[in-house]
Amino acid sequence: MSRENIHRFDPNARWTWREEQALVRKIDWKIMLWTCIMFCALEMDRANIRQAVTDDLLPELGLTTNDYNVGNSLFALSFLLAEVPSQLISKRLGPDRWIPIQMVLWSLVAASQFSMAGRARYMVSRVLLGGLQGGFIPTVVLYLSYFYKAHELTIRMGFFWAAMVVADIFAAFSAFALLHLRGVGGLSGWRWLFLIEGLVTLVFGLLSFGLMPAGPTQTASWFRGKKGWFTPREEVILVNRVIRDDPSKGDMHNREPLTFRLLFKSLCDYDLWPLYLIGLTNHIPFATPNIYLTLSLKGMGFTTFQTNLLVIPSQLLHIMNMLILVYLSQAINQMSMVAVISQFWAIPFLVWLRFVDTTAVSKWTTWLVMTVFLGSPYAHPIQVGWVSRNSNTVRSRTVGSAMYNMCVQAGSIISSNIYREDDAPRYQRGNSVLLTAVAFNIVLYFSTKAYYLYRNRQRERVWDRMTESERFTYLATTNDAGNKRLDFRFAS
Repeated sequence: MSRENIHRFDPNARWTWREEQALVRKIDWKIMLWTCIMFCALEMDRANIRQAVTDDLLPELGLTTNDYNVGNSLFALSFLLAEVPSQLISKRLGPDRWIPIQMVLWSLVAASQFSMAGRARYMVSRVLLGGLQGGFIPTVVLYLSYFYKAHELTIRMGFFWAAMVVADIFAAFSAFALLHLRGVGGLSGWRWLFLIEGLVTLVFGLLSFGLMPAGPTQTASWFRGKKGWFTPREEVILVNRVIRDDPSKGDMHNREPLTFRLLFKSLCDYDLWPLYLIGLTNHIPFATPNIYLTLSLKGMGFTTFQTNLLVIPSQLLHIMNMLILVYLSQAINQMSMVAVISQFWAIPFLVWLRFVDTTAVSKWTTWLVMTVFLGSPYAHPIQVGWVSRNSNTVRSRTVGSAMYNMCVQAGSIISSNIYREDDAPRYQRGNSVLLTAVAFNIVLYFSTKAYYLYRNRQRERVWDRMTESERFTYLATTNDAGNKRLDFRFAS
């Protein structure tokens, strides 16, 4: 909670549980719902390439599946490289300004793929799209932290990523309709797909200028109403409940830029490095088969329209399992031991893909295996909330979220290059690599758990040796900040 809300800060403020719960529901409707819609827009423009390739995009542009891999890698690389610069711009302009600008810019690039021709144009469009979308996710996470407590944010992240899967389901249905436009104006269906979905995102981007307030006490505007969304009483509750949950949220202004000294200090926060490594590797076993799902289904003999509809069941299962995983993590207050479940989920399916000749079994059997496999519980929402909780300052949270997402995108680059054309169609070598990644991830999750428990025990020994007066003096005078404070305990 930043300094522009200081006029609502009141250490003596009191409120009832019923008042706070009613306010949280209001925040969900006013703030959370629109952020989910914006994420749907990002996912539509990011992932509709998977629908486009079912409509012969690759042969029509003269591309191979290796070119497709390179395009996906370039998208992830530009997305990765844009993370920190985007976060720095966001801290200067404010998320309420920067996110709508991002959406308008990337929607124009997405729609311009309508006229794409040749390998060079394909590669350039992937680079531009990734560069303009980079930083969106950590910026939204930071923005939501202005309104929610730490434990509330973890659950909301579950719904945030559920919105991504909802977008994938919607994209499958919309692709089924839009790809039927093949022949209209003498053009391919994938061209109409890019144009129409890009223009829809443009509308969402323009609406976001009016639907994203700068902060809890800045909701009044011509678009949102002169009185804003929250009453003075609600603003007092909103500001003070978040400050009491995390006092560091009072350290910075929403539009206060990060200095390079603070940026460097955040990057050197070694206590977050285990989470960055998890971000790099945890999704690789699932991302590689998912990238190739539509191409694989098409190669098995399903039609373009069957392929786009057959991906929907795995996405519905994915949403259900992801939300169950997030609620389980919240219920038992465990991160590592819950997030690692997804890795154990992958083992039997990757073993099946590695050792069974998928070209000799029914295509429906292979589809069923892939559907259950890719319906896996997704640990990413837990891990985003984990980074936020273990940062414990706005500065570290801003950079930490960006660094974590950079590692996720680096993992996407790795994922895009595991299945190679010379390994098709069974990808035995690729699936062996994925099984190795699963084993590494399981060890990594348990090691991260052990590391944070060790760090907590170190602090508890020092804290327990201090007298009450020494603790009081420490809390009143210490220069330790964020997760370096002796009274801070890491979530594990």
